Amino acid sequence: MPDHTEWESKAANILKAELKRKGVTYAQLADMIGDKEVNIRNKLSRGKFSAAFLLQALDAVEVSDLHL
Repeated sequence: MPDHTEWESKAANILKAELKRKGVTYAQLADMIGDKEVNIRNKLSRGKFSAAFLLQALDAVEVSDLHL
């Protein structure tokens, strides 16, 4: 089973892929959810963020379906 770090990477990669697919930049996402671009960039580069952040970001870019 993947370890904690692998799960963090998977979550970050899923969100990055959805942002790319929707054509949304980190700055645009930050505006959509009321955060700062640097915070978004740090969360995604570290892979450390809550499930609530993941859901908020996916909702902001209108992703309602994910296939894992």
